[in-house]
Amino acid sequence: MQIHTLDKAGIINELQFGTGINHAIHDGRRADFALLLSMFSNDARHITPVEETDSQPVTEQILRQQFALSEPQKLRSDQSSYTISAEQAKQFHRAGLASSKLSHYLIADALAYMPEETFDLPEEVYQNLSGHERRQLAQPNTPLLPEAGLYNQLSTAWAKARLSASV
Repeated sequence: MQIHTLDKAGIINELQFGTGINHAIHDGRRADFALLLSMFSNDARHITPVEETDSQPVTEQILRQQFALSEPQKLRSDQSSYTISAEQAKQFHRAGLASSKLSHYLIADALAYMPEETFDLPEEVYQNLSGHERRQLAQPNTPLLPEAGLYNQLSTAWAKARLSASV
């Protein structure tokens, strides 16, 4: 009966014993001390204080909005990059390097100006391709086999030709 009572007690840490552990240590009662320690929960989740927090997913967009940051610098150029770079060049010629840097920090220009319509290939490589290879790049969904049903069509036509010849 006493064992079940101890199991239901749910003793988690030394605060629930009061001064019992302290007295067992000072009086040298090793058996009482060992008994009290053995009744503690060995589950770390019981011992560690855990508080639930309201966690919202933190995304880059939320952080940029919270700290009032501008849009990230583009890695590749697009059509809008040319107008931005022209404005920065104009700022450099009118007011110098400091004005150009300020313009860049306000509206970041693309990091690299890649050639357009070369299918992510360097321009020298694209210019060395044959016309056939350029057409293949322009049509990426072309099947590797020209016609998968060609064998069936040929065998059907051959069978019909044999039937018509024998009749």
